[in-house]
Amino acid sequence: MSGVTTTERTITQDGRRVKLYIMTPARMTGKPGVLLFIHGGVWIAGNFDNHKRLLRDLVVGSGQVGVFVEYTPLPAAVYPTQLDEIYAALGWVAAHAGELGADGSRIAVAGNSVGGNMSAALTLMTKDRKGPKISYQVLLIPATDASVDSQSYLSYGKGRFLARDFMKYGWDRYAPDAKTRENPYVSPLRASLAQLQGLPPALVITAENDPLRDEGEAYARKLKEAGVSVDAVRYNGTIHDFVLLNALRNIPSTEAAIRQTAEGIRNHIEAD
Repeated sequence: MSGVTTTERTITQDGRRVKLYIMTPARMTGKPGVLLFIHGGVWIAGNFDNHKRLLRDLVVGSGQVGVFVEYTPLPAAVYPTQLDEIYAALGWVAAHAGELGADGSRIAVAGNSVGGNMSAALTLMTKDRKGPKISYQVLLIPATDASVDSQSYLSYGKGRFLARDFMKYGWDRYAPDAKTRENPYVSPLRASLAQLQGLPPALVITAENDPLRDEGEAYARKLKEAGVSVDAVRYNGTIHDFVLLNALRNIPSTEAAIRQTAEGIRNHIEAD
């Protein structure tokens, strides 16, 4: 892909083997930080191939090194395996970013859809465990709650790219029991204000015609209520994963959202 160099690496961290894709911008000024990217796809359909254009846009736009986590999909694994693999990747990046020509003390996490869910969960987990510092979180059209009954689900759950039935199918397999779904690592929206306090600054992007819109915006409001610095933006006239879909790449809303995301990442983790 133009403007970047991509390599693959399988790492072992915390007893887990995780495949990573490392994307390095061709042009860098100073030592870059790291963008840890967590992909969507309802834990089933996502992978590097169908997310690499989006990651490339963010890497080139921000000037940071991108690290894409290829976590184990459903049905081969269920919660908490995926999140544990992502946390292992975070630990590895913090310790080994120098091998990538980057600074492991400057990390942003970004994810789309259920990747946004796990990005939010990762910030909670590393806070609780006193793990590697995350300086910025980007939640793109995120799933933040295991329920599928919000008004936006009812309004946009059919015929708007992401189907309510598909999300329910994924949730029923990722976290099938009610007790697990109460865990903030599964449903970040259910975290208490105390649990949310001290989390990194956030950019939350939602789409008007998206089943996940209401829960994404509710999570942004709750983060703000907890004292977290939040930029929350709804892009009107858009559908779920509009930033990901190549067919929509050149529409003004997609261009604006990618530019806003890349600038936010650069402003929060670039070298002083």
